[in-house]
Amino acid sequence: MNKSFKTNFITKETDMVSLSVNNVGFQRCEPLHTWGPGVRDHFLIHHIVKGTGHYEVDGKTYTLHAGDSFLVYPNVLVKYYADKDDPWEYYWVGFTGSDGPSLMLATDFSKEFPIIHHNPDESGLVRRKILDIYESRGNSFANQIAMTGALYTALSYFIKISKNKSDRDDTYLTYVKAAKNYIAANYSYEISVDEIAYYVGISRSHLFRAFRMHVGESPKEYLTNYRINIACALLRETDLSITSIAKSVGFENNLYFSKTFHKVKGMAPSIYSKSHK
Repeated sequence: MNKSFKTNFITKETDMVSLSVNNVGFQRCEPLHTWGPGVRDHFLIHHIVKGTGHYEVDGKTYTLHAGDSFLVYPNVLVKYYADKDDPWEYYWVGFTGSDGPSLMLATDFSKEFPIIHHNPDESGLVRRKILDIYESRGNSFANQIAMTGALYTALSYFIKISKNKSDRDDTYLTYVKAAKNYIAANYSYEISVDEIAYYVGISRSHLFRAFRMHVGESPKEYLTNYRINIACALLRETDLSITSIAKSVGFENNLYFSKTFHKVKGMAPSIYSKSHK
């Protein structure tokens, strides 16, 4: 009978913000070895390479075998334990950061079904990619970068083998709609793309990708064009000064507003106003 073992690396405080590794390791469990019930404060992927175990979440129990992966979401109550007759061996990686939620949405994991069943070739590659993260371990800044790079590579593989790409596109469209609504309600303030991404709940880079996919321009370009279009309406339909219109559409600097207006419309605001009245 194979003896149980556990190899684990936990990072210290990291300088990485978009994505960073919390912990990574691998373990062969004793029969009925259990974690939980409890919650994690980060994402945690387990990938099973041998044996059988059970994962309880949201009132459901999943029985999992070699080749399966399961995801623990942050702040969700879970319990998982090894089978009494054929205890599992698994590799895991825990991670956090602003890119985490949108990256997970791009995979086949979901809160409704946080399980992925891999074929043998996929399973071997998932194991290898998690092991790559472990082999990059260390608390120096160079190690942090190496671990984060290996983590991005591992998660990109989960995205590559995703079978629900149309669902991901629909999710991106939902983010774009939320961002547009936020812009429509707040364009008159000095909002930034970072603030929009924070409101929507994804990273700036993923918001950029979503807008490119569904709008054909970046969030910053969309925000600028939205403000200038409102400014055009005010120039046509009101007698407000250029300075007042600039402030009304979120530009505190009148000169910057004029330069931006000219870049978008090909003429100064004053000339646009005269030509449309």
